[in-house]
Amino acid sequence: MRVYASDFTIEHKADNSPVTEADMAAHHVIVAGLQALTPDIPILTEEGGLPDWTIRQHWARYWLVDPLDGTREFVKRNGEFSVNIALIEAHQPVLGVVYAPATGADYAGVLGVGSWRFSAASPLPIRVRSTSLAPTTLALSRSHGSRREQALIDALINPVVIRCGSALKTCLVAEGIADLYPRFGPTSEWDTAASQCVLEAAGGQMTTLTGERLAYNRQDSVLNPSFLAFGVALPLPLTQLAQIAE
Repeated sequence: MRVYASDFTIEHKADNSPVTEADMAAHHVIVAGLQALTPDIPILTEEGGLPDWTIRQHWARYWLVDPLDGTREFVKRNGEFSVNIALIEAHQPVLGVVYAPATGADYAGVLGVGSWRFSAASPLPIRVRSTSLAPTTLALSRSHGSRREQALIDALINPVVIRCGSALKTCLVAEGIADLYPRFGPTSEWDTAASQCVLEAAGGQMTTLTGERLAYNRQDSVLNPSFLAFGVALPLPLTQLAQIAE
């Protein structure tokens, strides 16, 4: 937040995505904290470099961190960026924290136990919507709109659209504000793991377009396929959603 309030410099990575001093500062703070907490558990963060697959393939448990998810929103100063920290066991997130320091939105999920939104008063248990009734409420990217998203909007009956940045879109589904967050484009595993745990522990699902649960550290690449984050049900059949994503 010190950087957020300053006249910071914006650089770009090889993939042209923006990065700021805050990304690296958050990386160092989080890594130091996790190493002190669990010195025997490996840590994989977006800003820490990708360990070779010959090493990672033997990890049964590790921390997966995005120190600043939604750098574009950080740069725009709209508050819709988050810190994502997940504990992965056997290729699945079992603990996840998503924190938006600019707004104070703070979520945590423990698989098999529950999910909460934290406030100054007390933790509030959250759940996905118990029913999925028309109109469908979509959580869509603030900075990554696409023709596929528009095709989905056109296929639904007068959907409500909420535009938001970072992993907070998945958290909107977890707390029952939105029905579906579709991602028809590239993300990395550190973008999704923490919010996936929050969503699943709140009764929702995050799946590929063929219905498989999103999994982690199964291959050399850390890129995710297109995915759907939803509550009790999808508003359209998977086959139709897959066609829209083509």
